[in-house]
Amino acid sequence: MKKPLIVFAAVATFALATGSVTFGSGEVSPGLIRLSSKEIQRSVVNRGSASRGPGDVVVIRQLLYNKGIRRAPIGHSDMVCTYTGNRSRQCNGTYSLPRGKIIVAGSVRYWEFYKLGISGGTDLYADVRGSETATLYARGPRKEILVFRLV
Repeated sequence: MKKPLIVFAAVATFALATGSVTFGSGEVSPGLIRLSSKEIQRSVVNRGSASRGPGDVVVIRQLLYNKGIRRAPIGHSDMVCTYTGNRSRQCNGTYSLPRGKIIVAGSVRYWEFYKLGISGGTDLYADVRGSETATLYARGPRKEILVFRLV
């Protein structure tokens, strides 16, 4: 009679200990994706004067990495930004990942730090919503840390 009780107590203690360790961990959150990116191409279509202005278009292609998994790229992204003012841009982008695509859109004023809304996706990311935050951490080539918060 005591042996099953001791086994049950040991299993319950283990479950509580592992649950309390992982409960507050950001790593177990299924709605959080952290990646890094490296820009491989940037094209500018200047539709007006020599300086940037309304109507000019920037097309950006990046390789996506999750170095915690492997050193090779795990996907790529394509972003098209149209200048709506001298510094403001309206951007639409697609992040192609191994298990689907994430679609983002929004306004970007500063390339060094921006936040876009997630408007949907495909496959694993179908009907997903949330936000993407990008932070520049290197130039030449441009590299960013990307954080996707999925709902």
